[in-house]
Amino acid sequence: MSFNKIIIVGHLGRDPELRYTPQGKPVCDFSVATTDRRRDQNGETKEETTWFRVTFWDRQAEIASQYLAKGRQVYIEGRLRAREWTDREGRVRVTLEVTGTELHMLGGAPKADEVPKVEETSKTPHPADEPITDDDIPF
Repeated sequence: MSFNKIIIVGHLGRDPELRYTPQGKPVCDFSVATTDRRRDQNGETKEETTWFRVTFWDRQAEIASQYLAKGRQVYIEGRLRAREWTDREGRVRVTLEVTGTELHMLGGAPKADEVPKVEETSKTPHPADEPITDDDIPF
């Protein structure tokens, strides 16, 4: 048995883009940012933002393009895939892609000061790459 499911609660980093396949099937793409906040060894708050490319199909694609906008908070369920590619400068990039299966709009339309002020990065460090301290253990 195999299982691939991800749940994301985050904010849209750009407006959704709706397009249609040659067969007329709607597909909608947008990016979602999640931000984790934690304290480091010096007691300073650190933020780590992870970006996901999200794709919805069929009626959900049409709904997403109609009601979502940059900054809007969403709850998404779907399947996760990491895609590695090389950019024009020859750097290896990693993109986390989610094929959405469930979409819920959270909160109201965001105000300008509520939109996350983060820049999209090509690769976010994985938390496992950092040493674990006593402050990181929840018990």
